[in-house]
Amino acid sequence: MEERKWEELNMDILVNVLGRVGMESLLLDVPYVCKSWYKASREPLLGKSGLVFPKSTNGCPRLKVLHVGAFSMFIEDIIPKFISKLKSLEMMRVGKLHMGEVLPQIGLHCNNFIWLSAPYTYIGKDEASAIVTSLPKLKYLDLHNASFEKETLVMILKGCKKLVHLDMWNCWGFHGVDAEILELASHIPTFIYEGSINITIL
Repeated sequence: MEERKWEELNMDILVNVLGRVGMESLLLDVPYVCKSWYKASREPLLGKSGLVFPKSTNGCPRLKVLHVGAFSMFIEDIIPKFISKLKSLEMMRVGKLHMGEVLPQIGLHCNNFIWLSAPYTYIGKDEASAIVTSLPKLKYLDLHNASFEKETLVMILKGCKKLVHLDMWNCWGFHGVDAEILELASHIPTFIYEGSINITIL
C-alpha cells in the first residue's frame, strides 16, 4: 500500500490538523516545513484553532490570542472597553479598518503584546505609524499578501526595533526588496519577502 505524504493531504484536512498544534508552532514551525504547509498556515479557517473574537470578555481575562474578523465592523464601538480587559493579550490578527482603534488600545493595556498579523490589507502611513508608536515591544509582524509602498515599509523597519520575525510573503505595491531594505532589515533574524512584486498603487 502506497504511503501518503503529509504535504499531499487535502487542504481542508491539513488545516484541521494544523489547527491543533498551537499558535507558537503555527507561526514559527509549520510555515517552514513545505509550500503546502505554508499555504495551509495562512488559511483563515485556522482562526478556529483559537484565534476567535469572543462575544464577551468577562470570562476570558487571560485570553492571549485574538482574531478580529474582517466583517466585525461593530468593533470600533466596543474596542476601548474590550481591549482594556485583556491584560494578557499577546497575539492578534486585525484588518485595516480596525488598526486606528485597536493598536493604541493594545499599547495602553496589553504589556505582553508581541505578535501582530494584518494580512491582505493596505498598510498606509497611518497604519504604519500606529504599529510603530503603539507597539514598541512587537517581535512578530505578519503582513503576508498585504500592499504598501516602500516609504511605509521603511517606517516600519526603522521603528520596530525588536522585530525577530517579519513576513512580507507575496506583498505588492513597492519596487521589491532592494539593498536599502535588506540593510534596514538586517537586525531581523527571520525576514520573509519571497513573491513580493511591484504593482503601482493608484
